[in-house]
Amino acid sequence: MLHPPRAFVYLDAVARAGSIRKAAENLHVASTALNRKILEIEAEIGTPLFERLPRGVRLTAAGEVLLATVRRTLGDLRLAASQVEQLRGLVRGVVRIGCAESVSTDLVPGVIAQYQRAHPGVRFQVASGVTPRLVQQLLDDDVDLALVHDPQPSESLRVISAIDQPLCAMLRPDHPLAGRASLRLAECQGYPVALGDHSFGSRRLLDALIVRSRLQFDVVLEASAVQTLKEFTRQTGAISFQFQIGTLREQASGELVSIPLDDRSLAGSQLVLAGREGRMLPIAALSFQEALVNRLADLTA
Repeated sequence: MLHPPRAFVYLDAVARAGSIRKAAENLHVASTALNRKILEIEAEIGTPLFERLPRGVRLTAAGEVLLATVRRTLGDLRLAASQVEQLRGLVRGVVRIGCAESVSTDLVPGVIAQYQRAHPGVRFQVASGVTPRLVQQLLDDDVDLALVHDPQPSESLRVISAIDQPLCAMLRPDHPLAGRASLRLAECQGYPVALGDHSFGSRRLLDALIVRSRLQFDVVLEASAVQTLKEFTRQTGAISFQFQIGTLREQASGELVSIPLDDRSLAGSQLVLAGREGRMLPIAALSFQEALVNRLADLTA
C-alpha cells in the first residue's frame, strides 16, 4: 500500500472538515499537533493556506491552489496502488460511487452484488442524493463515478453512458388512472399528489410545466426522500412522480403502477453515468464502470 505524504493528508482533512478540531478527530490525532503541522506547512510555503474564523477555518486563495494539486496527487497515488495490485494479479480496492436515489435501492446494489461475486476483494462506498451535490462530489474527487439524472453540461464532466429516462406517474393499482398506457400531467389534476421537494430534478421539470400550463394540483405531501413518496402513494393512493428506472421494483411486485408522462417537456430526461474529465480512475473503478455500462445497455435492449 502506498502511503501519501502526511502533510497532504492533513491539508485535505482540514479543508474537508472546515475545522482543525474536527479534522483532528477524524484523523485521530491531537488538534494541537495538527494545528502545529498546518502552521509549519504555511511557514514553508510562505503564505497562509487557511483563514482562521471564529468557528473553524476556510481555504485562502493560495490554499485553494495548493489543495487542487494535493488532491490530484492523492488521486494519482490511489491509482498507482491500484495498478500495482493489478500487476500482482489481484482486483482489490475501494470504488466510490454517487448515485441518484432512483437507482440507489435497486439497480446499483444489484450491480454491486453481481460484481462482488466475481471480485470479492473490491469494497464500495455509495453516496446517494440530488444531482448537483453528487456532481460536485465527483468534481472534487470525493466519488469516482456518478450515476445521476440530467446533470448540467460541463467541460469538467465526462459522460460515459446515458440512457433516456421518462418521468412517470406512480399510482396504486386501484387508482382510476392506473389502466392508462400513458398520461399527460394535466390529467393528474383533481387527484391528491405527493411531490419531491425543490432539490429534486424531477420537481423542477414538473414546476416549469405546471406554471407554463397553469395547472392546479392538490399537493398533500412534499418529501425529500423517494422512498417516502413511494410509501405514501402505497398507503394513501396519492399520485407521486419518479423516473422510470426508480419504479422497476414496485412494478415487478405489483405494489404500484408506473405510467410514463408524455408531455413534451418531460420527455427528454436522461440517466447519465459520468466521471471527471481528465481523471484516470483506479483499476477497480474502471472495472466496475464497465459493469455499470453493460447494465445500462441491458435496460435499453
